Amino acid sequence: MSELNFKSGFAALIGRPNAGKSTLLNHVIGQKIAIMSDKPQTTRNKIQGVYTDENSQIVFIDTPGIHKPKHKLGDFMVRTAVQSLHEVDLILFLIDASEEYGAGEEFILNTLKNTETPVFLIINKIDKIHPDHLLEKIAVYKDRFNFAEVVPVSALHGSNVSTLMTQVKEYLEEGPQYYPADQITDHPERFVVSELIREKVLHLTRDEIPHSIAVSIEEMKEREGGAVYISAIITVERSSQKGIVIGKQGSMLKEIGKRAREDIETLLASKVFLDLYVKVQKDWRNSAYQLSEHGYKQDEY
Repeated sequence: MSELNFKSGFAALIGRPNAGKSTLLNHVIGQKIAIMSDKPQTTRNKIQGVYTDENSQIVFIDTPGIHKPKHKLGDFMVRTAVQSLHEVDLILFLIDASEEYGAGEEFILNTLKNTETPVFLIINKIDKIHPDHLLEKIAVYKDRFNFAEVVPVSALHGSNVSTLMTQVKEYLEEGPQYYPADQITDHPERFVVSELIREKVLHLTRDEIPHSIAVSIEEMKEREGGAVYISAIITVERSSQKGIVIGKQGSMLKEIGKRAREDIETLLASKVFLDLYVKVQKDWRNSAYQLSEHGYKQDEY
């Protein structure tokens, strides 16, 4: 890798819930490290994805969607997102091209007004609108904020993402390589594994289970022969939710495990044995102790 004129820096991905931040991060990194769901507020912690090529390293920080919090977990998520704005060299503000400008976007732009960090407007999901409407969308936002760049993309299909990456690099200064070239995230494997399991619960239970679930890895170790054994607990808030996650004769839990195991084996490049258990912790999202137990530590914000 050439050290001459090597550029590096940190870029925050911010926006309303479900704007496509995790989808964009996964596409740029080339591997799933942030879970995706059509339910808002899927991302809860800051998830750092590391992109490295011959001349640059960009650490992307995928933040929780900024929204009006309804519980301590929501408050943690919003504080985490806002705090990230003070830690980066570049801010990428993602919007959903198919959504109208509203109070959520207004709140984010007001939050950004005091920052001296360059802000890109990333208009995502352009495949959902007619091209004629794109200029109107750009005008609405440019009237409200002085963006360094405006880049329309489709994170899902990869449209114009390479152009975005080129423009991001132009705003970076020369700097060190923070992570090894083959490292794609700063999170330990246990965290990514727990997120992949949580993603499958969200996908399979749909509207039956709201965002009242957490996944903790109890045990993760390599066994003889190279296979990895993982034991995980899925926590819900009510007994009725436990029944939904387990399903009739354990059918739902079995399907969650099957799909999660496939992604985890790709991540770890190893055969995986996955044991899943479900337990109830009432109102855990409003308990500071239980939030800490599930990894949402207050000292992080």
